[in-house]
Amino acid sequence: MNFNNFFLKSFRILLLPFALVYGLIVMLRNWLYDKKYITSYEFNFPIICVGNIAVGGTGKSPMVEYLLALLHTQFHIATLSRGYKRKTKGYVLANQNTTALDIGDEPMQFHLKFPDVAVAAGEKRVLAIPELLQDHPKLEAIILDDAFQHRAVEAGLNILLTEYNNLYVRDFFLPTGDLRDEWASAKRSDIIIVTKCPADLSTDQKQRLIRRIHPLTTQKIFFTTIEYGTPYHIISSATRNVTQKDEVLLVCGIANPKPLKEYLLQNANTYYQKDYPDHYIFSIDDLNEIKTTFQDIDAENKFILTTEKDAVRLTKFKDELQDIPLFVIPIRHRFLFDESEQFNTAVISFIRNFKFIPTP
Repeated sequence: MNFNNFFLKSFRILLLPFALVYGLIVMLRNWLYDKKYITSYEFNFPIICVGNIAVGGTGKSPMVEYLLALLHTQFHIATLSRGYKRKTKGYVLANQNTTALDIGDEPMQFHLKFPDVAVAAGEKRVLAIPELLQDHPKLEAIILDDAFQHRAVEAGLNILLTEYNNLYVRDFFLPTGDLRDEWASAKRSDIIIVTKCPADLSTDQKQRLIRRIHPLTTQKIFFTTIEYGTPYHIISSATRNVTQKDEVLLVCGIANPKPLKEYLLQNANTYYQKDYPDHYIFSIDDLNEIKTTFQDIDAENKFILTTEKDAVRLTKFKDELQDIPLFVIPIRHRFLFDESEQFNTAVISFIRNFKFIPTP
């Protein structure tokens, strides 16, 4: 057993009294929303919410990108995020001069990959949505990124993500577990996606997971696995594959880097790592330290690898990165059991057939 993991789990169990207090607060808050003592605002407009009820990386950003890739050629689409760790406040709409410091790293990633999509940040989504609609009156749908637990806006289609190795039904409230919302909140979702599944997940395993999650008859449940694309240079258009000859320095500041590390274990000769906190804002000193660590690797076939989310926080050092072999690895969801068309149809039909029915 890993001693550090054992110590962390033991310490978190000692925090159970705090978790119970936190859980009571969460349940009280949800009760106040359910009883209409706190208002959830509805819009006569198709709004899709992508989120989870646990902290950590369940694959929200890749799922938003999946939706953007699916929808942006068929509809006038927009994304709205909180813009975590940005240096601005209030509603901000991305333009050609926008940086990650203006809107946050994940929205900036959407903006760079889908320049024809309206990308905005706003911590109070109920105020930001009308501003976004005013700026883009031809919009046909808005995707709310990481908004499931923020109940001020009642989305028309709620997509809830839960990680295969950390299902919400096996979890507990923070800080003992990773839940930031209660299990019962999952009933508000229309679609549940179990993410980061093994690529060879069997039908029997799928059925066991469905029984464990026990979705409502009105809920659809899907399963996805992670696929990594071909790494590309952070500045130029050059690409390269990860091979068994390569020694890789992994620069990573995301919530859950474990799948990427497992990928490198399987595909590279060796990898070294420089881990940073999630949403970490890199400084020039960090970049110099990364360069020094890379130079100390005594190997002929070596390069630096980072995630797309980290890359948008590193591109501000464009001049310094020109001659550094720093590559970015894309990530995407792949639906298992040939069910991608079912998911795609459910999302597209929601937008095309949208009818506003106010909650009583």
